[in-house]
This record gives sequence, C-alpha cells and structure tokens, in this order.
Amino acid sequence: MSVSADFGGAQAVLAVEGEVDLISAPQLGVFFDAVTASGYPSVVLDLTGLDSIDAAGLTVIVSAASSLVASGGQLTIRTSLSEIAWVLDTSWLAAMINLELTGPNGETRPDQAAPASATSLRVALPGATRHLSGITPIPTDGRVLVGALSLVVALARALVNRADGASVTLRQHGRLSTVAASDQTILDMDAEQYAAGEGPCIDAANVGRSFHAEALDIEQRWPSFTPKARALGIRAVLSSPLLAGDGPVGALNIYSRTARAFEAHEQELATVFATEASAILTAADADLTDDQTANRIKRALRMREIIAEAQGIIMEREDIGENEAFDVMRHASQSSGKPLSEGAREVVDSTRRKPPGPGEDGPGDRRG
Repeated sequence: MSVSADFGGAQAVLAVEGEVDLISAPQLGVFFDAVTASGYPSVVLDLTGLDSIDAAGLTVIVSAASSLVASGGQLTIRTSLSEIAWVLDTSWLAAMINLELTGPNGETRPDQAAPASATSLRVALPGATRHLSGITPIPTDGRVLVGALSLVVALARALVNRADGASVTLRQHGRLSTVAASDQTILDMDAEQYAAGEGPCIDAANVGRSFHAEALDIEQRWPSFTPKARALGIRAVLSSPLLAGDGPVGALNIYSRTARAFEAHEQELATVFATEASAILTAADADLTDDQTANRIKRALRMREIIAEAQGIIMEREDIGENEAFDVMRHASQSSGKPLSEGAREVVDSTRRKPPGPGEDGPGDRRG
C-alpha cells in the first residue's frame, strides 16, 4: 500500500494505492488521522487506485469516516470497489458522506451513484460472513476496534431480514454503554434500557443468553422499558450476548418496526454476527488491565524491532530497498498464512549459527 496527500485550498485529498489488508490497514488509519488532525474541513479519500481491500481495511474506513463526520467535516469517498460502497451504504454514514463510484478508467458512474441496496445484499450472506472472519485478528486499538464493531452493526442491519437498526452494547468500567449503533433512534433505544435498568440488551449482557421480544405490544417482561420502545416505533427486539474471557461482556441488539419480525432464520443469523463480534472482542482483549496494556506495548515494540531486523536482512540478501523488502515479507505472510511477525522471526532465526548436529564437525573438530 502507498498513500499520498495533496493539500489545496480548504480541501485535502488522500490517495491510496495497492492493497489494504490486515497488515497495512492500521497505517491507513494513521495517515487519515494525520490529515483530519491538520484541520481541513473537507477531505477526499481517493481509493480508485486500490487493487483490493479486506475487512480490516473496511473497518478503518468506517471508523475514519465516523470520526470526520462527527467532528463536523465533509468527507468524499471516491472508489470503484463495490464492497466499500455497500458497507458505507448500510451504515449511518450513508446520508452524511459523498460517495463517488468510478469506472475502470476513473470516470464517475452516474448511473451507479447509489450503492447496492440492503435487499440485494441478503443473497451474499456467505461472502459477508467470510469478510467478517477476517476482522478478528485486529490490533488492540480503540478506534479500529470500534470500527470493526461498527462494520458488524452495518452488516447485521443490512443482512438480517426486517431489521431496522442494530447496535453493540459493551460493559466498560462496570457500566453498559453503546459503542456502535446504526442511527440515533437505536442509540435512544439503548439509552432507554440503561436508564430503566431493564430490557433485552441488559439481560443478554448480564445473563449471557439471547433474549427475544417478539411483539412489544404484548411484552410484559420489561414494564418500564417497553412503552418507551413502542413510542419510538420499535415492535420487536433481538439481543444476543457477546462473550469474551470468562463470560458475557455485552450484547448485539437488532431492532425492528415490525412485530414478530425475527423468525428462526433471523435468530440464527443474529447468533452468527454476535459470535463474530465476540471473536473481535476476544482477539482485541478489550478489557485489558494497565499492567496487561504495558506488557502488550512492550511486546509490540519488541515485535517491531524483529520486523525491522528481518527487513534489513532481506534488503542485504536480495540487494533491494526498504519498501521492496517489506513487500517480500508481506507477500510471504499472505501466501503462507502465517502472521507477519512469525515470518520475521523465522528470517532473523535463519541468520543465527546453529550448533553442529550429530556426526557434524564442530569448529574445533575439523580434521586435515
């Protein structure tokens, strides 16, 4: 992946080329943060030069877009990749960003200005869950973690039949809060449950099993919350627990304006998304203590040193530059399925002198 920035007037253009994957996605996030922190009110994220992007890259884009829009900025995303278009279309960002779809030669495609609808996405469920599985080994970074959960919310909202909104509730510092939601109404729905101290999302997060409110018009389990939900137009709720560590840490909540919207298939699908969100939280160690965080930082710094050392070894061996050496390591990681850090350690270990094996001459045992 390569990134270039062009600053002109009140607009900044951030152009990305190559592949955005698990390894390079955090770098894209850093570049985007640097541009937005410079104070430009209008940012163009030009992705027309991308060859491919995986789920980790999509989470960074969703998170970066959320950050800029929340700060009052204007964002334009220029892309020819349909997966970016439909992820943004199914999130709350759809009405707040400018999305420019381009053709193979970079021309704007006015006939395809609107991304794929949620209805057409439902037929692509197996592919969507495969994309989700790629999110799980993300770095422990609050922004990327929320971006990953936002992607889960967007996909759940799009792919669960008759879903009108979704959210993720997490327990942080002993309290439940919403870290990702599809729109303001869903945020209000969660807030009403927290204020009332009852509701399906609270029970799912506390008990560790799914709670299904089929028809709120006749629901009696949560007498304080139910009337407020009906007032907001919600008629059915499906909350699935998020599990990490020793027990439940939150819930994935799916809301519908239609009573009895969630049948067996929708409930099964909600469980799939909740399982993926749980895997994200488990991989990210979202509830680390201060000591654990310090140790992780130390390990990360040590791993960075090993990657840099391996990069230098490859540069010397193959007489290539720094970027080319990193590309060699990245492609080796992708083809072998091994993490980049593991491949780097193998490169470094290969340069260390091995002790002589049985029957081999040691340094002082050579015979003339």
